[in-house]
Amino acid sequence: MDAKIRTVLDTYEEMIAKERASPRIEPPGGRDGGQDRRMRAVGPETGQFLNILAKSLDAPVILELGTSFGYSGIWLAEAARAAGGRLITMEMQGYKSAFAQEMAEKAGLSAHIDFRIGDAVEMIGTLKTGVDFVLVDLWKDLYLPCLEAFYPRLNPGAIIVADNMIRPGDDNVKAYGRAIRAKLGISSVLLPVGSGLEISRYEP
Repeated sequence: MDAKIRTVLDTYEEMIAKERASPRIEPPGGRDGGQDRRMRAVGPETGQFLNILAKSLDAPVILELGTSFGYSGIWLAEAARAAGGRLITMEMQGYKSAFAQEMAEKAGLSAHIDFRIGDAVEMIGTLKTGVDFVLVDLWKDLYLPCLEAFYPRLNPGAIIVADNMIRPGDDNVKAYGRAIRAKLGISSVLLPVGSGLEISRYEP
């Protein structure tokens, strides 16, 4: 982990700590109004875990569903660079992607990231390549539609990580957990890391 990346992660982690220490106030606009400034980021423990998992693969195509403001993407892009792969990260809101792109530039990782803006399910359908690693961390009602979209594009040995499986652990994530475990070729385990990670591996 070089100094530029560590500096960017430190900046993010200060923002995360401040957010978590502040009262939770949802601004007007919320999900679709372009005013949602909450990071909702995975913490350092989860970020490092994702980094280690992604580095275990050779030249992986990494798919991140839910760029948000870019914290987890830094961990994944650093892994992509180290393992000779690349990161494709998808986000609905342009202002969030723009912030993530700025931070990736500061970290020296821009060349290893393909930022895409729009509907994740639709964009998954346009992928021209198979994927080796997937991080599912967007609005929870999209977990299951995204699974159905990316499952046919998984390369043998692909790793899938879904966040927030324990917290909030709502009906949407429970449905995702049941669905991915029912897929052919999938083995899966729930780990109490961060907000709860469902770790799955595809071996057809």
